[in-house]
Amino acid sequence: MKHTILHRPTSPSAPNHIILPVILYHDVEGSPAELFKQNGWHHIWENGVFDYHHFHPNTHEVLGVKSGEAELQIGGENGQIVTVKMGDVLLLPAGYGHKRCSQSADFKIVGAYPTEQAVDTETSYNDLNDVNKIINRVALPETDPVQGTTGPVFREWHNIYHCNTAHQ
Repeated sequence: MKHTILHRPTSPSAPNHIILPVILYHDVEGSPAELFKQNGWHHIWENGVFDYHHFHPNTHEVLGVKSGEAELQIGGENGQIVTVKMGDVLLLPAGYGHKRCSQSADFKIVGAYPTEQAVDTETSYNDLNDVNKIINRVALPETDPVQGTTGPVFREWHNIYHCNTAHQ
């Protein structure tokens, strides 16, 4: 399976992750919801993507395109616009901004998170250092949402290292 890496600088509406990149999986076969479930991801939902910049400082998020296609801006105002279609999966590190720019009439996405904790959704941040303290406390996922015990999350995230800049 092929994948692409996206990494963007901080934006006014999204801090993004200072270390971890976005992983865009291509040509994933099967139901995104079933893949995420079998690989231990939680809070599985189906809907669309908000049409405004937002991010989750306290968790990573996976988004699998179930049907149709859309243009998403990844990384806030300074981000990159990517076209995603059925079979694409985006793994967003904690803090990474995303928004829907356009979509086909049949666009549906399935989302999930690596833990069962409540998910915080933010549209802005006041202090980059403060929000990075939250983001950097988020543990790396134990499994790849698409491939389980193998896959890009282990090559692209686990091989980097887990940064924790918070003073405890």
